[in-house]
Amino acid sequence: MRKEYDFSKSSKNPYSNRLKKSVTIKLDQSTIDYFKAQSKSSGIPYQTLINLYLSDCAGNKKQLHMQWK
Repeated sequence: MRKEYDFSKSSKNPYSNRLKKSVTIKLDQSTIDYFKAQSKSSGIPYQTLINLYLSDCAGNKKQLHMQWK
């Protein structure tokens, strides 16, 4: 291992804007169960599926339409 390293010719990580941030969110148990079932059939971790779904909503600028009774 060197005593010093020269980073003067290094470049910024091109994937740094895609890094994920850890957050805490409260979800209904039925929602978690749904994504866990989807996870078993697809082989994709359920947290990744939730992220993919929310990313799709944000990317397509989906608007929530709710009517309270």
